[in-house]
Amino acid sequence: MSYLLTRRGYLRVTQGTILDVLQYLEVVFCLAALGLIVFRKQWEDYWALGCFLGLRVLENAIFIPLLYAGHTGLIERHRAYNIYVYTYWPGFALESILALMAVYGIFRLAMAPLKGLQTLGMLVFRWAAVISAAVSFGAAFSPHLKGGAKGYMIAAISQLQRTQGILTLCLLLFVCFAVRPMGLSYRSRIFGVSLGLSVSATTNLVQSAWLALTSKMYAEYSVVNGVAICLTFAIWAAYFAFPEPKRRIIVLPTTSPFLRWNQISLALGDDPGFVAVGGIPPDVFAPAELEIMQRASGKMVAPPTPFPRSLGA
Repeated sequence: MSYLLTRRGYLRVTQGTILDVLQYLEVVFCLAALGLIVFRKQWEDYWALGCFLGLRVLENAIFIPLLYAGHTGLIERHRAYNIYVYTYWPGFALESILALMAVYGIFRLAMAPLKGLQTLGMLVFRWAAVISAAVSFGAAFSPHLKGGAKGYMIAAISQLQRTQGILTLCLLLFVCFAVRPMGLSYRSRIFGVSLGLSVSATTNLVQSAWLALTSKMYAEYSVVNGVAICLTFAIWAAYFAFPEPKRRIIVLPTTSPFLRWNQISLALGDDPGFVAVGGIPPDVFAPAELEIMQRASGKMVAPPTPFPRSLGA
């Protein structure tokens, strides 16, 4: 039985038509979402998401001709597969990094009204992302790892993708609980982008579990994965196509934990005051300041000794 080269590997010809259609639909929805971000002038807020979509378009511009060349015999099948591997996995790593940056941007936008919590949360998020990435690359080292540098690359990128997926799902859980207190609605683009990222993260986590169980990628999962990718891009295109409702003014009760933690975060982030401790030499003052202080001391009931004008006075 002949095989087709696709984004996920070699698939049976009986599934090739469905996967081809899904891949073309992915490009259409991806271009639509990217164009709407630019058209709605949302690039400043969603630049990481726009770069993610642009990368997917570029990858498909490489993989679709590669699919055709591998199918028609223009490129030898194993050579085409090697090109696919060394193109797909670095692109997948860059996708994970851009997805993490998109999650970071979504959190910043969601917490914009509460500057204290926004600053504290962004600091925690940065440290969590850095530590998780370090653990991911460290966990890729395994005594049973096969494939040399290629095997390490695949293992490290897979670990990084799992980290990104878990952080994304945690963000969606937070956004679902905070959407009302933060003055947002379920028609907000912040929620829509989070929802799409969560669908993508869940699909990638399932893929990681699938790879741990079997090395064969021509099962029904590839079709499900293609549908999930198209659904993600369709969600983003729909949220950017329709007008976004204005953000409500936040009114929090005095007992709200959001309000209290925001006040604590603001207090922790303030610069401390400074006081002069110990003797201050007169040389640090300007001549006009010394003149004012000397005149003020002369008006006291019991004038002290004249204010020195120098250390030798």
